[in-house]
Amino acid sequence: MLHAHSGEGADGGQRCGPQFTRRALIGGVVGAAGLLTVGSSIRDGAMASEYPVGPPYPAFRADAPQVYTRAQWNARSPKRAARILDRPPDHIVVHHTASANTRDRSLVHAFGLSRQIQKWHMDGNGWNDTGQQLTISRGGIVMEGRNQSLAAIRAKNHAVGAHVLHHNQHTIGIESEGTYTSARVPRRLWDSLVEVCVWLCRAYNLEPAEAIVGHRDYNSTTCPGDVLYARLPELRRSVADRLNGSGGASGSAGGLVTSIFPSFDG
Repeated sequence: MLHAHSGEGADGGQRCGPQFTRRALIGGVVGAAGLLTVGSSIRDGAMASEYPVGPPYPAFRADAPQVYTRAQWNARSPKRAARILDRPPDHIVVHHTASANTRDRSLVHAFGLSRQIQKWHMDGNGWNDTGQQLTISRGGIVMEGRNQSLAAIRAKNHAVGAHVLHHNQHTIGIESEGTYTSARVPRRLWDSLVEVCVWLCRAYNLEPAEAIVGHRDYNSTTCPGDVLYARLPELRRSVADRLNGSGGASGSAGGLVTSIFPSFDG
């Protein structure tokens, strides 16, 4: 979510801009680093996403997904520590980064993505840190975003981010790598998005039918793209099925535990 609009104000507000504006702005920042092929067209990105990389991966079944910490992806120190509220958020906001639909599913790429998002949010937008609390790469790799987010979730508290204008005090944001205006969502990313939402709904005692929303539900933006937004009802149902025990065995119930995440060597 390498956005071009308002930075952290009184409530740490943030707002998405039009797709072409956001892609143009990140082209010089991310593309120059060679980590994302931002210069490719949306059409090329959509075509690339049609070709699966690797075999189908089973969903991760456990009490919580593997989340790589800021230390693991080598985050910079924030300009200011996140504000921690001793209450849970009441909504989970799904975003897309509006960057290229890369075929690179590696851990190296995922970590580079997190660093580039932080660089743009801090240096380009002048914010205190990464805006969103969690980031998911197209390879399904889940990473901590804003500082103290992981500890806050585990404590059932809220680390206030900067991902939804005027609504950061009560929402937690998940960034999904890619542009989903017309491209399909990769299987690995989707499976991780389901797992992360299950985890958050459990941690915060949220009802998925009401809690899971898209960025456009709050602000005037196309985020998270028409394709991903159209799948939010499916996401809510999948999360509800898992919470109700009808979505397959979980690690806590003695079922098969299979990780979809790669090892550190990629």
